[in-house]
Amino acid sequence: MARFVRPDEMHQAFNFVYLETPWDATMLREVIDDSISAFGAVGAPPTWVLSNHDTIRHRTRLALVPPPPHGAGIGPTSISKADPTVSLRRGRAATALMLALPGSAYVYQGEELGLPEVTAIEPHQRQDPTFARTGGELWGRDGCRVPIPWEADAPAYGFSASGETWLPQPPLWAALARDRQQDDPGSTLAMYRRALQLRRELGLGTGTLEWLDVGPTALAFRNGPVTVVANLGHDAVDVPRGEILLSSSPLDSASVFADEVVWVRTA
Repeated sequence: MARFVRPDEMHQAFNFVYLETPWDATMLREVIDDSISAFGAVGAPPTWVLSNHDTIRHRTRLALVPPPPHGAGIGPTSISKADPTVSLRRGRAATALMLALPGSAYVYQGEELGLPEVTAIEPHQRQDPTFARTGGELWGRDGCRVPIPWEADAPAYGFSASGETWLPQPPLWAALARDRQQDDPGSTLAMYRRALQLRRELGLGTGTLEWLDVGPTALAFRNGPVTVVANLGHDAVDVPRGEILLSSSPLDSASVFADEVVWVRTA
């Protein structure tokens, strides 16, 4: 992939290897190291992406049990399921980890609202050619392409005045609409805004990653003045001393619990 973004070629490319890596500390660290090395070797910034228009939204995907093959999609009869509480915590944590990494980060429309993959799309409502070409064997990508909710009480959640959309929007999206989240400091939208603001102000995108040792099921690193701790396991991890700048979930103690990420100003 680095060959595509070396001088005089493309400027950037999606890091699909990172996107397809499961929620596993060892595997993620390896992909992060490989990405920084490969892109850096051609003078390009590494890129990071968790969701896009061709894959299950990461809030859902990272919590699916069992994980489906990449590209298969999920639908109303899929055996893969995601606990909604776990999926939201893990989705927010994955974002907080990604936005702390040096390089360029991509945000897909709707992930800043914490939208899950939509599975309640009936066969006759589906639009993705993948679903048609495979005779319904693969559910396809419609679940991540449903129009996002802007206004909770508006027709089609503010997408169209007629209330019509090309794919059905689920009722639970009213609570996730932008106007419901924009003034809530604990919302997923607020976390994204805070993370992106800090990323810009502290120069994390042009920083340098230095790994710290916190055990095999967690990740910790420094990037400029920020120390990041991501708990991808079950055992609690201590929060470093310093000013807490961001946490993917409300911190109830001096520990980072499962599926939580914290940013601390330590320098």
